[in-house]
Amino acid sequence: MDNDQAHRQLMEFVLAHPRLLVLTGAGISASAGVPTYRDSNGQWQRKPPVQHADFLADLLTRQRFWARNMVGWRFMRDARPSVSHYALAELESLGYVQALVTQNVDGLHQRAGSREVIDLHGRIDRVSCQTCGEETHREDIQQWLEQHNPGFAEQAGSIGPDGDANVDDLDFSRLQVRDCERCGGILKPNAVFFGGSVPSEVVARAASAMQQSDALLVVGSSLMIYSGFRFCRWAEDQQKPIVAINQGTTRADDMLSLKVDMPCDAVLPPLVAALKGGS
Repeated sequence: MDNDQAHRQLMEFVLAHPRLLVLTGAGISASAGVPTYRDSNGQWQRKPPVQHADFLADLLTRQRFWARNMVGWRFMRDARPSVSHYALAELESLGYVQALVTQNVDGLHQRAGSREVIDLHGRIDRVSCQTCGEETHREDIQQWLEQHNPGFAEQAGSIGPDGDANVDDLDFSRLQVRDCERCGGILKPNAVFFGGSVPSEVVARAASAMQQSDALLVVGSSLMIYSGFRFCRWAEDQQKPIVAINQGTTRADDMLSLKVDMPCDAVLPPLVAALKGGS
């Protein structure tokens, strides 16, 4: 299938299913400079992430996380949405998007203007105490970390999709970690770590959005983890078509009505332009 045919079929799909549930993954943020987790074959291409249970149980794991996150946060804080983020926000304003579920934790959809956003895996710009629930903005934690760890604050490294950074050869045991100022509990970003669970209320909200939609549009996700793939299962159970815009393999390739194997930025802005031109 050539590109023109793919663009035409995608527009026909949107016109036939005007209440879309959109599910986005790391691929939509790639052109914003936020790297993806997996390669085009769906294989993991980064070092193993911090596991939820290890973060809570082990101080050294938390020191390692915050040392790397100090570097990663500076980039994530200043990241700007891609043209695809803006295109999806415009699709929503045009009435074609019922809701948007994102597996990303970068908040770029909201910055681009999308309103009906469900952050499936949470956000990294807020931090919560795991004991009392007190919330703090991530930037406040950054200022404290840099003030108390000036040597670490000067480090640089390559950035990960979750605000992590690849910072090697550091003695993490020297890092001072901020605890909750109210109760002394462990502070953790409001993002679902690997090995953790999506909160049940978030799953329920996402399931409701799927039920109210006409079809599922997957953008920039390999769907390799179940929290994303389950949307395809839901859509299939509800006999709703599934279309994916993704470079490379997805876990749901055999379930798709249409697969557009192209960069998001080459597909979504032309789609918006075509829909506006036909309106």
